[in-house]
Amino acid sequence: MLASNHISGYETVLLPWAVLRYYPLQMVWAPAKEELFQKTFLGWFFRSLGAFPVRRRRDVKAGRILEDLLQTEKVMIFPEGTRNREGVLGKGNRGVGKLIYDARPIVIPTALWGLNRWKFPGLGQKGRVRFGAPLDFSDLFERENNKETQILITERLMAAIADLLEEIRSDTEK
Repeated sequence: MLASNHISGYETVLLPWAVLRYYPLQMVWAPAKEELFQKTFLGWFFRSLGAFPVRRRRDVKAGRILEDLLQTEKVMIFPEGTRNREGVLGKGNRGVGKLIYDARPIVIPTALWGLNRWKFPGLGQKGRVRFGAPLDFSDLFERENNKETQILITERLMAAIADLLEEIRSDTEK
């Protein structure tokens, strides 16, 4: 699972491209809001990129799809659930903590930077991707699967993403 901050729509192309550079012919799956699939061409386009529709709030079917995909595939998740064009990291959704607890995937925190400035199709923007080390949740997996544990998992993930964002900021200021 690649878990990243969510700053624009361009990351759905940048993140898989970054993976493909090192792992050719690898599909990176992603849940995406169902509204993106309402138009025939756009629905086809997003599906061709590995996206699948998810209803807002709680979507049990999408949760099952994600759990199944996480057993064998690469999946990108945006724990904030919505974009923040200011580049500020938001709060992660507890559902991501539940998904991690239930599926127990390898979780790679990922930070995206530089794609949140509004320009027509990203022209002139230099996007950066930074992948962190896999996160260890083994101590939290020993706990009961409840709201508190799921929040702790989500908080650990968001802290790792925040650390990566700070590294990128430091590098860009040099």
